[in-house]
Amino acid sequence: MKHAISYCLLGLGLTAATGVHADTTLRLGHLWPAQSAVNQDLIKAWADQVTQDANGALEVEIYPSQTLSKASSAYEGVVNGVADITVTLQGYTAGRFPLTEIVQLPGVSASAPQGACILQSLYDDGALGDEYADSHLLFLFTTGPAPLHTRDTEVQTPADLEGLRIRTPSEVSSDMLESMGADPVGMPAPDIYTSLQRGVIDGLSLPWEAMKVFQVNELASYHLDIPYYTGALMATMNRDAYEALSPEAREAIDANTGMGWAEKAGEVFYRLDSEGKAQAREQGDTIHHVEDPLNDPQWSGPLKRGTERYLERLEERGIDNARAVYEQALSLRDGACAR
Repeated sequence: MKHAISYCLLGLGLTAATGVHADTTLRLGHLWPAQSAVNQDLIKAWADQVTQDANGALEVEIYPSQTLSKASSAYEGVVNGVADITVTLQGYTAGRFPLTEIVQLPGVSASAPQGACILQSLYDDGALGDEYADSHLLFLFTTGPAPLHTRDTEVQTPADLEGLRIRTPSEVSSDMLESMGADPVGMPAPDIYTSLQRGVIDGLSLPWEAMKVFQVNELASYHLDIPYYTGALMATMNRDAYEALSPEAREAIDANTGMGWAEKAGEVFYRLDSEGKAQAREQGDTIHHVEDPLNDPQWSGPLKRGTERYLERLEERGIDNARAVYEQALSLRDGACAR
């Protein structure tokens, strides 16, 4: 198996052909642009902290904008050693993280900090089973709730979605769009701008953060501020690369794993959500808000049916604890992760 890790084999006098910048150099790939706040304030901040904690035993090289692997294959890329570390969305690997995607259901999370707390807590409690067994998980987090955005058609009710081609990032949101008569189109966030510009899609579901980061606010004129879904994200590492680390380098990784960084990620995305919505407001877009979607006479039915349909599909696949995980997520929402 190939691995991007480059390490000095002390005692044997060998080094990897890629050269050595520290005792170990890890390559981290992700989908966000290099100048984006996600890269600068979250991913680079994590890499800098790891490097500092490793005291010269470890260096992290960052490859933004899908330069190591496409977003749709980023997880498989890190499992197979194309990259040592990736930060990506679980929804891009369809069906691979069914229990994780429960956090994406409407009403589970009201904000990125809350979603990060819920998702990381579920993992720490063992509720997500072996969904990450083929990689070494670093931390989990979420976007904020994703509204619906359209270019030319104003959407205020589920009926307004009839016949529209709407970008979707995951199985969860695809099911709900289809149930409302829309035509879901799956694609990673970096492909949205061109697709909306060319009319390949009529609209999309995307968090406010990504509307700004990927410049989609430039094209969308109408926004329905409804917590349609929440995107689940992960930072994870190739298992062999982790196990090959020196004790000092592994300790630096371990010190930057888990809830602490999940919470930091949630705060970054929360701030960016506020900036994305403010940008749309400043450019004069039409923004409608659904106050309480799960009790709204028009929206509650489709959203609840979408949730039920997803849980039923997991049970049909033999995932018997799907409802228990859903209830645990709601309990975390109202308890330990209340915001």
